[in-house]
Amino acid sequence: MALEEIRKARLKKLENLRKAGIDPYPAESFRSHKIAEVLENFDALSQGPEKPTLAGRLVSFREHGGSTFGDLRDESGTIQLFFKKDTLGEKDYQLFLENFDIGDFIEATGPLIRTKVGEPTLEVQGFRMLAKSLLPLPEKWHGLQDIEERFRKRYLDLLFNTEVKEKLLQRSEILKKIRQYFLDAGSVEVETPVLQTIPGGALAKPFKTHLNTLDLDLYLRVAPELFLKRLLIGGFEKVFEIGRNFRNEGIDNDHNPEFTMLEAYFAYKDYNWLMDFTEDLLVYLGKNFSASGGPASGWKKPFKRIEFSELVKGKTGIEADETFKKEVRPSIIEPTFVINHPIDLSPLAKKISKSSVARFQLIAGGFELANAFSELNDPIDQKERFEEQKKLKGDEVHPYDKEFLEALEYGMPPAAGIGIGVDRLVMLLTGSKNLREIILFPTMKPK
Repeated sequence: MALEEIRKARLKKLENLRKAGIDPYPAESFRSHKIAEVLENFDALSQGPEKPTLAGRLVSFREHGGSTFGDLRDESGTIQLFFKKDTLGEKDYQLFLENFDIGDFIEATGPLIRTKVGEPTLEVQGFRMLAKSLLPLPEKWHGLQDIEERFRKRYLDLLFNTEVKEKLLQRSEILKKIRQYFLDAGSVEVETPVLQTIPGGALAKPFKTHLNTLDLDLYLRVAPELFLKRLLIGGFEKVFEIGRNFRNEGIDNDHNPEFTMLEAYFAYKDYNWLMDFTEDLLVYLGKNFSASGGPASGWKKPFKRIEFSELVKGKTGIEADETFKKEVRPSIIEPTFVINHPIDLSPLAKKISKSSVARFQLIAGGFELANAFSELNDPIDQKERFEEQKKLKGDEVHPYDKEFLEALEYGMPPAAGIGIGVDRLVMLLTGSKNLREIILFPTMKPK
């Protein structure tokens, strides 16, 4: 049957339910237990007086004369339902058979029993429609094997691809641990503007928008760095933010135009201290979350530390940066700190010589996971760096930020700062090959 014919048939069933005085989309449910709770305590609950009420999506049913078996699924698990004509009565049993479909959200109440083969089952004595589905679920995963279609219809991907769901649940747990790691270090979690008048804090091409009320052009932030540094000026000593950044650049296995970044700043620390701090975080995450056999499972201290100049011998400026990105970085698999970058590639980092700065990139699995500096807090030097950036051409040029320079003249303590790409880190920890696997709704071109 064609999809539109199925939809018409289900619309007819929707009408039947309403004619029978049944609201197919009630506002509340009377669920008493999650399915996992019932399964974990099945024997005790089946012997007690209580008749559980379960709710979830009907994912299958099989009719056998005057009986029908179905599978009910909620977020926690799946359990078998047993609908019996003799128990429900002819009218209600037929109502179920004629108007309920796979994909509907339903509620079912009754005693817990085991079938002859010992399967835990709820014998339905009462049921209710919670949400009538109008489009059919794919009967098998074969209906959504197209990768692009999976990402466009992530809700179906999550229903049928348990591996993807597990990875996204694991992402949540990884974020919890990262957040707690920084909180335990005494950091304060903050929020800074996403809409900015100047897209500073990183060498990246921004998205531009317009605020009608103030007739003001604004940019989606490419990084929160310059606002977080203002907090150091304002007296905070340890701050971090986990949030979205936006860069109007390419889409590939490890890039998405909007992505999750953690940025953190520590007053009175330098990039050497921050390398140790970051190393401990990565080893901890690799030990507790890495997919079996994944690239993060063997992370151990100490990580290698290699001078940037050693990796791009004889090359300078933009040429050195491009050589590193295209030829060197993909070959670095084990966690490695690439340190002391050229000054013209790092306009916000403190100098350690005439030509280099106190900066590190953490590379693992061929990806940049983190970028960090001993932060530049000399307002005269920072102004000169901004002036030099104005002379450069191309999209990846840091804009001149007069307001930040003014703030810096009030004095910022010596500090170390880091940005960690959360999406890439999760990708490595879960053994994923593509960033889109661990982003709930990756950016996609409309059909």
